Amino acid sequence: MTGDDDSIALVLNRLRRAHGQLGGVIAMIEQGRDCKDVVTQLAAVSKALDKAGFKIVATGLRQCLTGEAAEGQQPMTEAELEKLFLALA
Repeated sequence: MTGDDDSIALVLNRLRRAHGQLGGVIAMIEQGRDCKDVVTQLAAVSKALDKAGFKIVATGLRQCLTGEAAEGQQPMTEAELEKLFLALA
């Protein structure tokens, strides 16, 4: 993934948070915790992953609109961005 340092840092933070939350879900299931608590935590993991994905798509869209791309890479086409966005929907 390419992009500005702030965008990359935000994505990495969200993914690290989701990683920790997923570990918590696994531990909760192993401990036999209440279904409601497990599902609530799992929903938080899903939301964190969605936010990371949308940030990646938004970064790609910005690069496409401004014509910016990493050295040696082509900006994403509209069709590629649409496919990525729909994959998250």
